Amino acid sequence: MGILSSVGKKCTNAYADVKMLQCALSYFWRGAPYPAVGIDGKCGDGTVAAIADYQERIQHMAKPDGQISPHGKTIKSLFDNIPSTFDLCSLRGIMVYAERESVVRYYKHLVTTMETRSINTPLRRAHFLAQLGHESGSFKYNEEIASGTAYEDRKDLGNTQKGDGARFKGRGLIQLTGRSNYLAYGKSIGRDLTVDGNWNLVATDPELAVDVAGWFWETQGLNAWADADKVEKITRIINGGLNGLADRKAYLARSKWFLVYP
Repeated sequence: MGILSSVGKKCTNAYADVKMLQCALSYFWRGAPYPAVGIDGKCGDGTVAAIADYQERIQHMAKPDGQISPHGKTIKSLFDNIPSTFDLCSLRGIMVYAERESVVRYYKHLVTTMETRSINTPLRRAHFLAQLGHESGSFKYNEEIASGTAYEDRKDLGNTQKGDGARFKGRGLIQLTGRSNYLAYGKSIGRDLTVDGNWNLVATDPELAVDVAGWFWETQGLNAWADADKVEKITRIINGGLNGLADRKAYLARSKWFLVYP
């Protein structure tokens, strides 16, 4: 049900689980005299109080315990009651390691890209966001950390000129790599990304960083695999293997939960 361990009073309180539930509870928080609760991944008194308040006010529990377990009644109630919309709050709950500024930076472009690339069902969106979450480290990385020299002379990537490895290393939220892919994506948007340092725009322009991920998703036919709920197949197409599969599945679980996919 989205979280992997218990959250609340005397619980495990893993960072990702706490932050996800803080985002979910924020839909129901009230003002004074109820304590303010930050979305910070830390389960303090305010978060425990927010859980107990939800249990009393929404679930009508006679004795709220201030605890949420992965398969308990409170997590199910939250799932049943959160808005079925993709907004900044739900995106923060999915990208639990992202700074708020990064979520704001990419949110509107994600909305546009998912509309234009037919990523238009809860399951398609869940898989798309899960892969972006892992590949970018919750929007922390829009460019491959490595130098890219490992791609030098990779003719399968179209890297035929000296310096192409570093020039066309992975960029964007799904890490577009290789001269051939930069050429193809640039052609699709009417821009030459292989000249004058334009390749850097795939990382520095948030609109392109998101759109290139949507372009790759669409051209690789990943909506069909998302429809079939095949996370391993999607991962192999994006990654070439199954690196980080457990992390991708964790993002997927949160995405499905917030997007209200049964």
